[in-house]
Amino acid sequence: CHRRGIHAMGGMAAQIPVKNDPEANALALEKVIGDKEREVNTGHDGTWVAHPGLVETARMAFDLVMTGQNQIDKKLEMNIGATDLLTVPHGSITETGLRTNVNVTLQYLESWLRGVGCVPLNNLMEDAATAEISRAQIWQWIRHPRSATASGTKITEKMFLKVLDEEMDRIAEQIGPHRIEMGNFTNAKEIFRRVVQNDEFTEFITLPAYDYLE
Repeated sequence: CHRRGIHAMGGMAAQIPVKNDPEANALALEKVIGDKEREVNTGHDGTWVAHPGLVETARMAFDLVMTGQNQIDKKLEMNIGATDLLTVPHGSITETGLRTNVNVTLQYLESWLRGVGCVPLNNLMEDAATAEISRAQIWQWIRHPRSATASGTKITEKMFLKVLDEEMDRIAEQIGPHRIEMGNFTNAKEIFRRVVQNDEFTEFITLPAYDYLE
């Protein structure tokens, strides 16, 4: 951006203020501050947050470093090539991660079907991108011959369906069976199941979801 003389906007801090839990709220603020400090020190000219209550926190982090209106004069010396962009990242898959993907996608889809596209979940503001990443990972894990959890459990379609049922039960315990019945969880579960079991990767998870809108 700066090479082209335009402002560089940082990314969103997904954390949101946590009511009635000072310790969790302090941790969220700490993560936002760290995120914004990295951005401003890298040279970004602005940023955005998921909640208006965090605007002042982000502003303070930027004001400590950025004394002018922007940092366009700051240029980074970076040599990033095709090899860097195509290198497969290293990491492990955990059952907790798989379950989080399933749980969050179910709750997000249910909310999306009610017309709410930005949803606070686990003290984070989630949008369709979270559901897209989560279901894409699961779809790929099932089809990749070497995908297994850190404990050595192969990730299969059968395992996914089992976790899907269990996480639906977990959500029912948290919010109550009556809310499951009143909401769109049955449809959300069916959409999720379809896109993961479909041999052809669905372009967007919201495309089949449109069929369920009244």
